[in-house]
Amino acid sequence: MSLSINTNTSAMVALETLNATQTQLSATENAVSTGKKVANASDSPAAFGIASQMNGNIAGQGAVNDGLSFASTVVSSTNSAANQILSVLAEVQAAVTTIGSNEGSNTSLAQINTEITGYLKQIDTIATNATTNGVNLLVSSASASATGSFNGITAASVVYVTGLQGSTATINNLFSIINGVSSVTATGSTASLTEALGLSTSVDANGLASSNGFLTSAGSTQSSWGGGSGAFDLTKAIAAVQKAITAMTNVTSELGQNTKNIANMTTFGQTVADNLTTGVGSLTDADMSAESAKLTSLQTKQSLAIKSLSIANGQSQNILSLFQ
Repeated sequence: MSLSINTNTSAMVALETLNATQTQLSATENAVSTGKKVANASDSPAAFGIASQMNGNIAGQGAVNDGLSFASTVVSSTNSAANQILSVLAEVQAAVTTIGSNEGSNTSLAQINTEITGYLKQIDTIATNATTNGVNLLVSSASASATGSFNGITAASVVYVTGLQGSTATINNLFSIINGVSSVTATGSTASLTEALGLSTSVDANGLASSNGFLTSAGSTQSSWGGGSGAFDLTKAIAAVQKAITAMTNVTSELGQNTKNIANMTTFGQTVADNLTTGVGSLTDADMSAESAKLTSLQTKQSLAIKSLSIANGQSQNILSLFQ
């Protein structure tokens, strides 16, 4: 091969090799530093595009899972309230039962009346306070707007997204279950839970029970559950409380089913999110052991290319010895 000071073929080849090695080394160093083999569209347009779509689905599934978490919180709060209401209803039944042994004493009956009304007020208070971010399943739809001014209630049912394509599920207001058992439809603007249960006969401005269907404040019995002659019938009164307990038991059963449904969808939703994350990783994540080996190899090639270029550049200096 001829020697020329104008064209140094060896240096050109060495430089091309060095540039190619440098490009590969830069890509490898980027993969090592970011942990990704596909960090942008220029690395792999197809993989980057697919990964971007999957990342959007991951974000969407995260929002679905957040919605499921909120629905679970609403159901959990409502279930706790319903169980507490069942405990108070047991107290109501005990108090109503004592009416039978005190029918001759207006003073005693007046005290029992205060006790029962107090229990009913507790039930309504528990129901109206079972509110999560404005959602309350234990107040009627009409009552939700009427009580919102003091209790922060803005909705009597909850709708949540169950899947990436926008499918939804609804947890309906529970008054329909309660009315179905008690046979009392409470739909007024201040309808309370104890009205729906058929236990209270009036409510105050806050929608809380102010009187009951068993006794009056004067200590006389009411004919809400009358016998054949219209007189107070203790058996029917106790049966009315038991019917209210049945209604609330049905409510807890409905809440329990919703709890299971949400738990199953939450588990599935998390699995979907994990699978999507794994898919994105397989498309974009770098194999660090392979990249480490590649980095060592390229650094060695870089050193050799620099050495080759140095030798090739030295050939022009060797031409001077021919003219000495």
